[in-house]
Amino acid sequence: MLDIQTILLFVPGFILGLTFHEVAHGWVADKLGDPTARRAGRLTLNPLAHLDPLGSLMLVFAGFGWAKPVPVNPFNLKNPRRDMLWVALAGPAANLIFALVLGIIFQLLFKGQFQRELFGSSVLTLVIIMGVRINIILAVFNLIPIPPLDGSRIIVGLLPPSMTSGYETFERFGPFLLLGLILLGNFAGIPILHYIIEPFAGPITKILLGF
Repeated sequence: MLDIQTILLFVPGFILGLTFHEVAHGWVADKLGDPTARRAGRLTLNPLAHLDPLGSLMLVFAGFGWAKPVPVNPFNLKNPRRDMLWVALAGPAANLIFALVLGIIFQLLFKGQFQRELFGSSVLTLVIIMGVRINIILAVFNLIPIPPLDGSRIIVGLLPPSMTSGYETFERFGPFLLLGLILLGNFAGIPILHYIIEPFAGPITKILLGF
């Protein structure tokens, strides 16, 4: 279970990141012809519309969580195979853009203070730093090509049609594989996902924060 100080620093960026992520999926789907998310009231920046109760509890008690997936009906899209790729890509892209904005704010307003007062930095400064970090992690994590992550939808959109049926069969087992990787990292001390994510998330975070 995360301590209260970590929660205060971690949760704002995480909740906003999940919100932007899901809204981006729905907004792009709406622009490409599927109004399902808009009609369900999911094109809102109110985090309460996107938070999943169980996913929120898991964030506190297990260190990972999730939001309610935005509903998308591929049959409403003009070109379902191509358009679902863009819908899937929109979520990680939103996290990268949010991290970039936070990074710019940090470098313009807070970087000097943070370097002078490393252990006395304001809570806001630390929240922004953590927000950059967690949104980069969200983007990279969701690009992993394991169903139901966005990376799997992107792969399906890029593969030749003759190969998609075999990959889509993998979707039945993907969630169990993903859960197993998360549990290995959180409870067995075998952080496979960390080894996948950190080579990308670490350098990008340093670039955005100017370190």
